[in-house]
Amino acid sequence: MIDPRLIEAVETLIARHTRPGHVPLIAISGSQGSGKTSLARAVAARAGAAHLSLDDVYLTRAGRAAMARTLHPLFATRGPPGTHDLTLLDREIDALSGAGPGDRTALPAFDKLTDDQLPPEAWPVFTGRPPAILLDGWCLGARPQEAAALAVPVNALERTQDADGRWRQAVNDELAGPYAGLFARFDALLFLRAPVFEVVLDWRCEQQAGLMGLAPADLPAGERERLAGFVSYFERLTRSMIDGGVAADVAVSLDSDRRVIGIAAD
Repeated sequence: MIDPRLIEAVETLIARHTRPGHVPLIAISGSQGSGKTSLARAVAARAGAAHLSLDDVYLTRAGRAAMARTLHPLFATRGPPGTHDLTLLDREIDALSGAGPGDRTALPAFDKLTDDQLPPEAWPVFTGRPPAILLDGWCLGARPQEAAALAVPVNALERTQDADGRWRQAVNDELAGPYAGLFARFDALLFLRAPVFEVVLDWRCEQQAGLMGLAPADLPAGERERLAGFVSYFERLTRSMIDGGVAADVAVSLDSDRRVIGIAAD
C-alpha cells in the first residue's frame, strides 16, 4: 500500500505548477524497487494524468548494440544514462503537452523479456489533454560527478570491465549533456531516497520474486546473483544520489522496508 503522504506530496507539486495553458511535468525518482513507478501510476489514476516511465524509452537492442561497438561494450545493457531514447521521450512530452481534448497520444512501451521496444501499434494510448504528466525513472535529477569520484571504481564491474573509466566517463557526459536538458524540463522532482545502497538488491529481488510468483525467501540463489550483477550497473549513480547528488524539490527518506521516515521540501 502506498503511503498517502507520498500521493499528497505529488499532488501538491502538480497543483503548485498548474496554470492556464501549461501541463505540469512532475518527475519521480528513486532506486530500483523504491516504489517510484507504483507511486506515479497511483497518482496518475487519481488525477487522470498521463504516466511515462524512463523504463519504456530504452534504446532498441540494435541501438544499444551499436553503442557497445562504437563507445563501450557495457552500453549493451539497458539502464544507465546513454541507453535511453531521449528524442522519443521529448517527442512524447511535447505531444502530451500540446494535446487537445480529443487527441490520442500513443505512449512508448518496452518489453523487458525481449529486451526491445514494442512496436508502436502495441503502445497504450492516452486520450485528451492531461492535467499533468508524471515521469518516473531511477536516475532522474542525478547530478554529474566530479573527475576525482569517477577515477575510483565502485565495484567489480567497473574494476574488471571498465578499468580505464571510459564507460563511467561516457555515462557522466550523458548526464551533463542530454539528460541535463531533459531534467531542465521538469517543473518539479520528488526523490525516494533509499537508506543505503545495500537495500537496493533486496528490493529488486523482492520485485523479481513477485514476478515469479515466489516469496522473497524462495528466490533461487542464482537469480539473486544475476540481479546483483545487474544492479552493479546502477551502483555508482545510486550511491551518489543517496548521498545528495540529485536535484530534488522534495526528498523522501525511506527505511529498509520502504516506510516513509521523513519528507523534506527544498
